[in-house]
Amino acid sequence: MIDSAKIELRNLRVKDYEELKISMIKSYHMMPDEYWSKGEIKTLVNKFPEGQLCIVIDNKIAGCALSIIVDYDKFDDTHTYESILGGENFSTHSKNGNVIYGIDVFIHPEYRGMRLGRRLYEARKELCEHLNLKAIVFGGRIPNYAKYADELTPKKYIEKVKLQEIHDPVLSFQLSNDFHVKKVIKGYLSGDHESKEFATLMEWNNIYYTKPENLIKVTKTVVRLGLVQWQMRLFKDYDALVAQIEFFVDAVSNYQSDFILFPELFNAPLMAQFNHLSEPEAIRGLSDYTDRLLDTFREFAVNYNINIITGSMPQAVGEHMYNVGFLCRRDGSYERYEKIHITPAEESAWGMKGGSQVETFDTDCGKVGIQICYDVEFPELSRLMCEDGMNILFVPFMTDTQNGYSRVKICAQARAVENECYVAIAGSVGNLPKVDNMDIQYAQSAVFTPSDFAFPVNGIKAEATPNTESTLLVDIDLDLLKELHNFGSVRNLQDRRKDLYTLKRKKLKLTD
Repeated sequence: MIDSAKIELRNLRVKDYEELKISMIKSYHMMPDEYWSKGEIKTLVNKFPEGQLCIVIDNKIAGCALSIIVDYDKFDDTHTYESILGGENFSTHSKNGNVIYGIDVFIHPEYRGMRLGRRLYEARKELCEHLNLKAIVFGGRIPNYAKYADELTPKKYIEKVKLQEIHDPVLSFQLSNDFHVKKVIKGYLSGDHESKEFATLMEWNNIYYTKPENLIKVTKTVVRLGLVQWQMRLFKDYDALVAQIEFFVDAVSNYQSDFILFPELFNAPLMAQFNHLSEPEAIRGLSDYTDRLLDTFREFAVNYNINIITGSMPQAVGEHMYNVGFLCRRDGSYERYEKIHITPAEESAWGMKGGSQVETFDTDCGKVGIQICYDVEFPELSRLMCEDGMNILFVPFMTDTQNGYSRVKICAQARAVENECYVAIAGSVGNLPKVDNMDIQYAQSAVFTPSDFAFPVNGIKAEATPNTESTLLVDIDLDLLKELHNFGSVRNLQDRRKDLYTLKRKKLKLTD
């Protein structure tokens, strides 16, 4: 019956999921709980529909090949499966990437022996050529290696498979389809006991690839940060506040900075006009300026050719008040971020509510994360952002006392070490005698680094003078992070015991 059945090769659709799930469970007989969720399949189809291929026989999913596009120059050949995926949101996928990365291929056991896998591989190759991408790359399991591990190194095992002295159901198939072994990776897929957690990094090169002409280098490796240590003072009106903002944007952009970072609730001086109201009413009055400020920042970002991280501002969403900020890119686009963890004072005085989005953001200087003050004291957020590919973490903060500042500083330094990234913090100084709950400020803005030979011995790239209005201009080298990830004295990211613990992002079900 199978011989006479119609075989259809096409792109996968979200509505195929139930049939796909059946096929996955049958195919992953050794790992029955490791199939893709419907949410993950939906994300893949939405992000890269051409790359999700399936073979259908008699309305059944007989086989499937899933893939993403990555900018492989941002990775190295010793990556792990988890790091290349970029989490359940596949944050590493980039339409401007140069390589198709295969993340899964499987054939339903009932349809094996029909050369369906070859059809999927050939379709991937055609797609690679059509999109003018450099290569197809993926990490391949070597499931028969466990039988020979006591007598053969992975290298010797691969050589024998190439000579057809040993048959490996995965590697033998990949070699027969014109893929070559680029490298052996240790610890590629946690829990793959059949392969002893080794994998072969397989590659197929597109001989028709034509390198695009890059007139402008899009992603920078040396990035200049401008941090504003903002003086809290009473302003005559809104226009006076905006004039002070523009002064700093102008000054920092004159030094060709890529980013400027403002502190948390830097616009609090405008709350003086609401001081006769209750604290919840006053913060709601301040929130009326947020949309206007966003428009102003977006205009400045374009006019001064600089990416602006606006610190934070209150924003009313329905009945609730949130502490939010915006990343205003110099191309005119923008993103919104939220303070996830609200301090007891924010909750009791202003009725603030914690946000629900943990995200990283693409920029022309790579992926960045942004956390507002208290958030940096919770290491889980930074680790999730790190797994999404974050290289720079920006922390706008506001602390009234030196011990409050010390909490932010110490935790920010820890985040830099444990996530092997740069962390920039910017706060406010001075006082606001006519604004309740905002009397005094203490800050020392700084840029922190990992602590290894390529970085300052104390992990501090630069610090501003404490409690004085100023700017801090700092150059950071993103290539040093890539080197650290692989050749550091210690490797905090690689050496995590994922066999003992994992960290997963949950989707919050909102009731409002």
